[in-house]
Amino acid sequence: MSVPPTSPSHRATSRVTRRTVIGAAGAVAAGAVITPTVMATTGDSGTAASSDTGAEGSAAGTTTETFPKTRSEAATGEAPVEAAFPIGYVGVRWGGTDETTGGGIRLRAADGGQGTWQPLGDGGCSLANGGGVLLAADQAAGYELKAPDGATGLRSLALDTLHGPDRKVAVPSDPTRVRGVQYLTRAAWGADESLRFKADGTENSPTAFYPFQTITVHHTAMTNDDPDPAATVRAIYQLHAVTNDWGDIGYHFLIDEEGRIYEGRYSGEDGLPAHDADGKVVTAFHVGGFNSGNLGIALLGTFTEQGPKEAARASLTRLVKVLVRQHGVDPQARVTYTNPVNGTQKEVAEISGHRDWMATECPGEVMYGELERLRTAVATGR
Repeated sequence: MSVPPTSPSHRATSRVTRRTVIGAAGAVAAGAVITPTVMATTGDSGTAASSDTGAEGSAAGTTTETFPKTRSEAATGEAPVEAAFPIGYVGVRWGGTDETTGGGIRLRAADGGQGTWQPLGDGGCSLANGGGVLLAADQAAGYELKAPDGATGLRSLALDTLHGPDRKVAVPSDPTRVRGVQYLTRAAWGADESLRFKADGTENSPTAFYPFQTITVHHTAMTNDDPDPAATVRAIYQLHAVTNDWGDIGYHFLIDEEGRIYEGRYSGEDGLPAHDADGKVVTAFHVGGFNSGNLGIALLGTFTEQGPKEAARASLTRLVKVLVRQHGVDPQARVTYTNPVNGTQKEVAEISGHRDWMATECPGEVMYGELERLRTAVATGR
């Protein structure tokens, strides 16, 4: 998924088999005022957008990009599934257990050939009250599933983020930055803002803001060397927003292997990404029960047996450095996180890994081992 620094490719068709475990959802905890530097345009066809348009119909300061509309087909149980489109990803959800033992998937090719059974995998992010994974399907025509041992309510979702009808999106013409750190706005990776709304037009997960308290690092538990990270981000978004019914993507930021930073959870139009104009953090859905005031950053890839590429590591360090400086916190401190919604407390590092909050492999054994290096680099600039 190699893409230029300011415009993620949405046309790549090459694929490698890869896997990602869906980040954990959760309840709602609490920072300093941040002055916005660059505001990102996130207008999309079918959603409210600026009426100040240029010659080609784009809002001033934007250009019109074309992204494919994500197509999806939901199913329940273990019966074979066929889709009317090439399946790029299969999202799987279940209740009763967060284990994947005994679970599996078998893909069917367009020529009718059956693949071998593959495990649903491990090493990703656990979910409250069950489990979930997002699996690359290599443009399969169909699939069948085996539920994990002890699982209930098996559900799946076939996804195509590459070949759907064109959507016109107003994307910022110039690079967008967070205090000098360049990132891709939601519009620039092709977020379909209509997914945030229910059928009656109400916002599924209205924004709620609380003072900043901590940063949590995740990995998406995907096979590395993803050829199209923007397409993967759109698949995660669809699964989180619609299938998981969270109303949006679960992370505040995502970082791909080439170091591109993606804006995650929608936070409005009046502040920095992930924040409101007063510097409070929008509540996302990445650590069940400990979300409010807890800013989640997900690295695309699996870092159980290897670390991230240097470009991703450098971007993570730059982004975290900006965040801790703006919020005035010590990146090497231990803090007592207090959920502002229900008062639940937990002692964690200011910069933690997902596994510090709950039983999960995330962010991978190697990445977790690098967190002390991250804290030192952010604190010392080395």
